[in-house]
Amino acid sequence: MTVGIWVLGDQLSQDQAALKAIDNAPVILIESLNHVHERQYHKQKLILIWSAMRHFAQELRSTKRSVTYIESETFEAPLIDWIQANSITELRVMSPIDRPFAKLIESLNLPCDITIVPNNHFLWTETDFLNWAKPRKRMLMEDFYREGRKRFGILMNGDKPIGDRWNFDQENRKPPRKEFITPEPLWFEPDEMTTAVIKKVESINFPTYGSATPFLWAVTRDQALQVLETFIKTRLPTFGPYQDAMVTGEETMWHALISPYLNIGLLNPLEIVRWAERAYHLENLSLNSVEGFIRQVLGWREYMRGIYLSTEDDYPTRNWFNHTQPLPAFFWDSTQTEMNCLRQSLSQVERTGYGHHIQRLMILSNFALISGISPQAIENWFHAAFIDAYDWVMQTNVIGMGQFADGGILASKPYASSANYVNKMSDYCTKCCYNPKTRIGDKACPFNFFYWDFLDRHREKLTSQGRMSFILANLDKMTPQELTEIRSHAKTWHQNQKQD
Repeated sequence: MTVGIWVLGDQLSQDQAALKAIDNAPVILIESLNHVHERQYHKQKLILIWSAMRHFAQELRSTKRSVTYIESETFEAPLIDWIQANSITELRVMSPIDRPFAKLIESLNLPCDITIVPNNHFLWTETDFLNWAKPRKRMLMEDFYREGRKRFGILMNGDKPIGDRWNFDQENRKPPRKEFITPEPLWFEPDEMTTAVIKKVESINFPTYGSATPFLWAVTRDQALQVLETFIKTRLPTFGPYQDAMVTGEETMWHALISPYLNIGLLNPLEIVRWAERAYHLENLSLNSVEGFIRQVLGWREYMRGIYLSTEDDYPTRNWFNHTQPLPAFFWDSTQTEMNCLRQSLSQVERTGYGHHIQRLMILSNFALISGISPQAIENWFHAAFIDAYDWVMQTNVIGMGQFADGGILASKPYASSANYVNKMSDYCTKCCYNPKTRIGDKACPFNFFYWDFLDRHREKLTSQGRMSFILANLDKMTPQELTEIRSHAKTWHQNQKQD
């Protein structure tokens, strides 16, 4: 029996389960053009994945492994050729997280057995999460996060959390000050291998999104570790208080910028959490900053993947509010919107493939929700636009958290807000042609009239969400004339938009 290992593009770790099990098995990595035809992708994501794959193949060769690297239209044809050339009788693959890719593997007609090895790129195994979730009526993230802290002994003092609190979120929601001095992010100039990938991506003739250059992301584990170390030393100490703030010209603030590397295996979650915890103890860092960061990795990331594993196959098609508006064209071209908050966020994504979590949730996703855009249309855009996007990431974060299209499986209420939130947590409104304090009239901010139109349209459904009753009561304070004008503004806005 000859075993061969197929390494997927988001499994670039020497400790990944399929590679770790056998030291001397031949390895194959494949760049498939057909696979990236299936939907649009950001050019920077294609460059990241293909360059990281090529660098990883080089890393494996340095350990004396036999490595084959193929650029091909499909996966199946090069796999068959490689299997036959190497007399492989068993192909091992670490289980892909994304359901569509798992189905692709099932559909392959290969001349050998395929063994799927459980994925070890998460703290919780699939079995452990499902066992945790099974007896619960609601899978609350806070409960899961606390269980994770106990299970892995993170920021614990015996069986109690350090600081006698599990969650310091209230300390981490400060609005921006007039002036910020933020630490510089660590970027990398492309080497010869990455430059070749940039040229390839620039030359492909199918639809992509965003700019290919400047490309400054890490593409190796060593570089990713440098980014992590830079974050721990220069950004984590003051990460917490302003992690939700948005400031013009400050694209990364104090954020870690590690999700693209974590999602493809260049970093692993336990080393990240342990490194942050160690810095808390050794450097006397503020607990609210360290806990807030650890909660994103140990809590939200693991939880989102768990929800993805535990939901039914129809989850991507859910649409609890029955929203059907098409995606406005400005999501693909930021110059087509006059709303400064959207233009700032979208132009940044076009250039870098990145936006931090509040830009994603409370600007882009929030606007799609209150304006009634189809959840599937906005999820498709998120998947195409972000460098760290995958099916398991975007189904839960967009369909569930951002659009509440699952009816409350993931979130306890919709993440919907008016311009007041944007004005409080950013400086975007100061340079906008719209007034964040008005909801009707020529200068009314679309965030305002869409927010109240959303509440009005869905009042009956939202009444069943207990946390919405106080907000819905404000509808009764409006005059019938004002509500009519709000509805008219919303309708007219959609009529005037260019559509995707």
